[in-house]
Amino acid sequence: MNTFGALSYGTASAAFLLLAAVLFIGALGRRGMRSGGAAERQARIRILDAAGSSSRAGISLAVASLVTAFWAGGLAVQSARGVLLPLPDYLLEIGRDTAWLLTIVGLNRVVFPRPWRIGAATVCIALLALGPLLAITNPHDFLRAAQAPLVRAGLFMAIAIFVALEQVYRNANASGRWALRPLVIGVGLLCAYDLYLYSQAELLKQIGAVSWNARGLVDALAVPLLVLAARRSPDWPLEVFVSRQAVFYAGTFVAAGTYMTAIAAVGYLLRRFGGSWGGAIQIVFVAGAAVVLAVSLASTAVRRRIKLFLATHFYRNKYDYRIEWLRFVDTLAEPGEPDVRRTAMRAIAQIFESPEAVLLVREEFGDHAGAAFVPVAAWPAEAAGLHRAHPLPAGSELARYLERSRTVIDLDAYRGAPEQYENVDLPDWLQGVSHWRVLMPVLHRDRLLGMVLLQASPGPFDLTYEDYDLMRMTGQHIAVHIVQQETDRSLGQARQFEAYNRLVAFMMHDLKNSAAQMQLIVDNAPRHKHKPEFVDDAVRTIANAAGRINGLIQQIKGGSAAPAARPVALDDLVRSAVQRCHDRQPVPAAPELASARIVADPAKLEAAIEHLLRNAQDATPPDGRITVALEVGADEARLVVADTGCGMNAEFLRERLFRPFDSTKGAQGMGIGAYQVRETVRALGGDVRVTSAPGAGTTFTLRFPRERMTESEDRTAFPGLG
Repeated sequence: MNTFGALSYGTASAAFLLLAAVLFIGALGRRGMRSGGAAERQARIRILDAAGSSSRAGISLAVASLVTAFWAGGLAVQSARGVLLPLPDYLLEIGRDTAWLLTIVGLNRVVFPRPWRIGAATVCIALLALGPLLAITNPHDFLRAAQAPLVRAGLFMAIAIFVALEQVYRNANASGRWALRPLVIGVGLLCAYDLYLYSQAELLKQIGAVSWNARGLVDALAVPLLVLAARRSPDWPLEVFVSRQAVFYAGTFVAAGTYMTAIAAVGYLLRRFGGSWGGAIQIVFVAGAAVVLAVSLASTAVRRRIKLFLATHFYRNKYDYRIEWLRFVDTLAEPGEPDVRRTAMRAIAQIFESPEAVLLVREEFGDHAGAAFVPVAAWPAEAAGLHRAHPLPAGSELARYLERSRTVIDLDAYRGAPEQYENVDLPDWLQGVSHWRVLMPVLHRDRLLGMVLLQASPGPFDLTYEDYDLMRMTGQHIAVHIVQQETDRSLGQARQFEAYNRLVAFMMHDLKNSAAQMQLIVDNAPRHKHKPEFVDDAVRTIANAAGRINGLIQQIKGGSAAPAARPVALDDLVRSAVQRCHDRQPVPAAPELASARIVADPAKLEAAIEHLLRNAQDATPPDGRITVALEVGADEARLVVADTGCGMNAEFLRERLFRPFDSTKGAQGMGIGAYQVRETVRALGGDVRVTSAPGAGTTFTLRFPRERMTESEDRTAFPGLG
């Protein structure tokens, strides 16, 4: 049993098997991407030459890695068992070399056209067939007979692979060589060691045991180089995702473990050679080193340097855009923060790890000559930068430049070379202070709504094209939120004005009705002022109007607009409203009214019923009819007002009847009568139903639910409510 050989080849087998698995998984993940259009495929950056750059090269690399994993695994099993299998060894050796030779030849189909590739495959097949042929011709002494062909075939394949590598690398363009360099070094390492191994065997007439057993570990060193080559080529399917958090914490753990191991080794040496003080020195040294490690890991600058190193060497992109976007959106959507602008500053600062962010917004979104961008929000809320920033005139050269160019300004770069920003003039408070690092525009469509100032994060803060693109994107996104906040604020003010206008309209409507009643008294006074009945009716009318006017005055003062809701007799309210409408033709008729009580504001409900009757009188000729009925059922009370007036068509019922301030009476009407009736009934939990047709009259049905009704002391007065 050869433990070292088993460990060596086992390590190589595991490494190449992992590489093959990653490449195959990536190939499956990219299969859907290849279904895109030709324009998309051509837009992808080509690393190798046109004819040779293909995803087939990546698949060939995966196959070669898999074959190498089986080769190393077979030799590891043989070493672990302490046996030698000549024919399998020969086939494994030539099979591995064949896989790598065909992979390299297939990289550039211009350098190696189809006849060359067919010839290479034919030679490899012939060498593979040589092993079984020797086993058949020398069955009893195959080990001795096959050793010389194995050594010479190995030398031939190693030289052939070297030549193929040299041709592919020499004929690649500059970008292709950049991608090929790790592959050439990695595969060249395999071939170089084979040349050494087989050259030594040719000279000594036997393969050295130590060199043979060490080959697995040497070949395993090529795997990182092959991984780097696959990462550099966009056409090779190395697309398995490992989260940055996992890489960061794993890398930090490994680095910390390596650091502490080195410290422990130094501590051991101090103890060994430190004499009588060696033990104490070791303890103090290790404790101090642990403190240094803890402080370093807690440092924001160190953590940022580690992340930057990982992003540079392990990922194509500087940011994990999925994670950053989700965090950005979640931060903006967090409840509890009343000012979305401060939340937006926190979301941006988190992405770029900036300790401070300040937002300047165009004052009141105005375009007047005095408009300016003023600092309105900062993160953190107590940031000193909010006081360092000063208003910037909206017509300044800087504001016009940001709106025109949509450019993020790196203030450090501006101080060194202002010409790259068209020598735009910066204000003194911004140009002479090193507190700020970035000035990014906040654009909504093509209009500059504001600016964001970012302080540089601790540690390296080198801006790349990814930073600029991400800043522009986040700036446009928060611009939408700022516009939405301003729109919501304007909408809230509009709703307040709408509520105020509605209140005023209701007041004017009541005042108009009260004024009309008193004007009627004045008009009839010359003819009927000597009649006691007229005087009594006039006093009642004036008292009713005075009550309404006093209620409106209280409402304007902020007091109670009317008495609180209380149980009232609905039939009495209907009779009172009908009585007040006797001054006009046709007079409403209420022959039968059932008894019912309802919890409501009597003044509002009576005014609504009167408005309904007045509208019916306006729509009905003097010789027409208006009937009023009050029906009480088990679940609701229904007040029905029917007239024989002109009626309304379906479109008017659907579009205009209950629309406020839409009147068919011209300047004499306000268009809120029907609307006020419906809103009053709905406030009681009921509803209004209307049926009408042109020339067939109109019927209003006011439905009051049982929940708003109350029983009287005499239950017999409410039939159907038992």
